[in-house]
Amino acid sequence: MDRISAIRNVEDALREFENGEADLAATERRVAAVLRTYATEFDGDDDVYRAVGDDPVDGTVVVAPSEPAARDRVLAASDVEGEGSPDASDGPAFDVERF
Repeated sequence: MDRISAIRNVEDALREFENGEADLAATERRVAAVLRTYATEFDGDDDVYRAVGDDPVDGTVVVAPSEPAARDRVLAASDVEGEGSPDASDGPAFDVERF
């Protein structure tokens, strides 16, 4: 799914919500599914990474050009301080893997 298709699908979900054709929970599920599909099919210069480890970063998915950049983006997206070293001395312990 390209970016324009993803945006159109989100717009369709919001339109249905605004028109009373879908409730909030259904709209959230649909938008999350669009984003998940877009992320897993991402076609760009960067790769998609998922954090695996301690809360609150576990499961966070980001797009980044490298593993170190992905680690930084996971921390930023999770609003966590520290570098996330594996020994958890300065933040949650986690690894990133291509998704």
